[in-house]
Amino acid sequence: MSGNPYYDMTNNSLDNCTDVDDKVKRYYLPAMYGAIFIVGVIGNITALLVYLLKVRPWKSSTIIMVNLVLTDLLFMISLPFLVYYYVLNDSWTLGITVCRFARFIFHFNLYGSILFLTCFSIFRYVAIVHPQHSHKIRRKRWGVVSCALVWVVTVAELSPIFNLFATMEIDNKTYCLDFASNDAQKIWPYSWVLTVLGYLVPLVVVCVCYWRIIEKLKEGPHMGCKKRVRARRFIVLILTCFAVCFLPFHVLRAFRIYTRLTPETNCMLDHGVHAAYIISRPIAVLNIIFNLPLYTLSGDSFKQAFVEIFKCDKFKSSNERLVQLAVIS
Repeated sequence: MSGNPYYDMTNNSLDNCTDVDDKVKRYYLPAMYGAIFIVGVIGNITALLVYLLKVRPWKSSTIIMVNLVLTDLLFMISLPFLVYYYVLNDSWTLGITVCRFARFIFHFNLYGSILFLTCFSIFRYVAIVHPQHSHKIRRKRWGVVSCALVWVVTVAELSPIFNLFATMEIDNKTYCLDFASNDAQKIWPYSWVLTVLGYLVPLVVVCVCYWRIIEKLKEGPHMGCKKRVRARRFIVLILTCFAVCFLPFHVLRAFRIYTRLTPETNCMLDHGVHAAYIISRPIAVLNIIFNLPLYTLSGDSFKQAFVEIFKCDKFKSSNERLVQLAVIS
C-alpha cells in the first residue's frame, strides 16, 4: 500500500477501508471553492466599487464593511491555488511558501470575518439599545480603531499557525497539509485556543448583543417599521453565519484532530470524520456569500448607491413602461 499522510499507517485495516474522503477532496472541494471564487470575486469587487465610488458619507459601519470586503478579496487570491491542488488529486507543485500562504489566508479570512461581524454587532447594539450614544459610535474614528484592532488581534492569534503548516513528500508526491492534518500533538491545544478565543468568545458577545437588541425591538408600537424589519433580518443573517458556517467547522476540526490522536480509532470512523471535516471547510467560508446581503442591511445607503451606480432605476422604469405598453396593446 502506498503512503498516506492523513492516517496512521500502523492501522492494518486501512487496506479494506473506504476512500470516501479522497473522493470528496477531489470532486467536492474544487467545485465548492471554484463557485465561491466566482461569486466572491464578482460580488466583493462590486461591493468595493459601490463603497469607494458612491457611498457618502462614510460612517463607522461603512469602514467595517469595507474591511470585511477586503478580507474576503484577500482570501480570493488563495482559492485558485487550492482548486489547482485538489484537481491534481493532492499534488502540490508550488512550494512550501505558497502552501503556507494558502492555508494561512483561509484561517485569516475565517477569524477576521468572525471579528468584523462581532464588531458590527457591538456597534449595532449600541446604536439600538443605547441610542443616546449612537451619534458617537457612528463616527469614522471608531470604525478605524475597531478595524485596526481586528487586524492586530487576528494576526496575533494566528501568528503561530504559519509555521505549523508543512508539505510532505511521499512516493514522489508532495502534499500541502491542511491544519488538522499536521502534527496532531502540536495543533491539538492550539486548535482549542483558536476555537475558544476566535469563535466561542465572539459567539457569546454576538448572542448577548442580539438578545438585548431583540428585547429592545419588542418595545413600542411600531413593530413593522422598515428599520426594525431590517434589524431583524440582519440578526438572522449574522446568527446564520455563526451557526451554519462557523460551528460545523470548529466541531468537526476537533473531531478530526482527536481521531488522529487515537490510533485505535476504527478506520471507517476515521475516514468518515475526515470526509465530514473536508465538507465543513468550504462551508466555513460560505460567509463570503452571506456577507453580500449584509451590505444592503448595514444602514449606510449601500442599496441606494448600488442602484445609482448601476442605473438599476432606469432599467426598472424601462421595464415598467414596456409592461404598460404591452397591456395597452
